[in-house]
Amino acid sequence: MPGTFMKGALIEFMPTLLIPLPNVIIFQFNPETIRHVWTQPEAAASAGQGRNQNPLAVRGMPGESFSFSLVMDANDQIAEGNPLAKVSGIASRLAALEMLLYPTRAFGGGLLGSVSVSVSAGGISASLGGSASAGVKRDVPQSEVPTVLFVWGPGRIVPVRVTGLSIEEKLYDGLLNPTHAEAQLDLRVLTPEELARVSGPLKDVAKAAYTYSQVLRQGLAVANLANSVESIVGMLPL
Repeated sequence: MPGTFMKGALIEFMPTLLIPLPNVIIFQFNPETIRHVWTQPEAAASAGQGRNQNPLAVRGMPGESFSFSLVMDANDQIAEGNPLAKVSGIASRLAALEMLLYPTRAFGGGLLGSVSVSVSAGGISASLGGSASAGVKRDVPQSEVPTVLFVWGPGRIVPVRVTGLSIEEKLYDGLLNPTHAEAQLDLRVLTPEELARVSGPLKDVAKAAYTYSQVLRQGLAVANLANSVESIVGMLPL
């Protein structure tokens, strides 16, 4: 139906001197297929081999990931006279995808590591992580991988980390700018433990998106259970 078709997107907030700006990558063409994978959560570490040990205990939530291919083409934009497409083809869209893998400094300097500096007769030595036995420890800003929202309609908005990106450039213009390409993306959904460490303007949005998607999933599962009760009554050995 016209007007109801939605496009998927990836959203990242990029730090700037004034206010964080969203790096919104709207899919030019929605992927035809998406691979959605779950992995078994890690077993809980056992404190001993006693009888009270729970063999079913696990650490946290199961792992969840997505993988799909995006197709990008600049021909329509070039024909419409888009100045950016004329100058660079789809290079700007590819660069936006590539930046999703590059670490950025934590907003407000909240994420810090330490460096131990010691002075000796031979000079000054430094040890990252504070492993030096003596010296002055100073905080230094560290970098973190950007948090990204994967938006696939109103029923699936999840915070993810881009774990893989493979781009196959297929066509070029006269200046060798890519005009047609396919990108293979691998995304991993952040766990609640990781979300607790997210900083910046996307922090609350990422947590809310995770909770929203999980509550919606649980509601759909309950709805399916209600529809299946009558069909399984005769199968139960009770």
